[in-house]
Amino acid sequence: MTIREHAVKKAFLEDLAPGQVFTSDARAVLDAGAIKRFAGEFDPQPFHLDEASARPTFFKKLVASGWHTTAVTMQLVVKTLPLSHGVIGSGVDELRWPRPVKPGDTLRLHCEVIEVTPSKLDPSRGTVRVRMMTLNQHDQPVQTMVANLIAFRRPKEAT
Repeated sequence: MTIREHAVKKAFLEDLAPGQVFTSDARAVLDAGAIKRFAGEFDPQPFHLDEASARPTFFKKLVASGWHTTAVTMQLVVKTLPLSHGVIGSGVDELRWPRPVKPGDTLRLHCEVIEVTPSKLDPSRGTVRVRMMTLNQHDQPVQTMVANLIAFRRPKEAT
């Protein structure tokens, strides 16, 4: 059973449980110009930089860098996961880009809590494993990953 979360403003470790689902609103991917600018600075390959140069490549058209998809996903994560102290990552497992993002694609984020583990060393926090799927407008995954995030316990004075 999954729960679609909307109204949670600040989630502490105690508020999170396996099976909880957090989803984002849709977000239009940046246009071809933004894809080219990102690639020019961070991933300067022909299939990210220019339509004509992309034609003879594996993709045969301009596509966003996977790292650009990851950056857009991070923006959605920050807006979607209401962790009390912000989204603090401690690693990502299984990062995949099963299909490319094209100019004009619309992305949204689907996050499912898969594990919540209190820290044995620091009782003020724990780790939350979250399966994240970035979907395009056809509900096809364009990125999947499992993120390990730090979540803090509710301060005693706030209970």
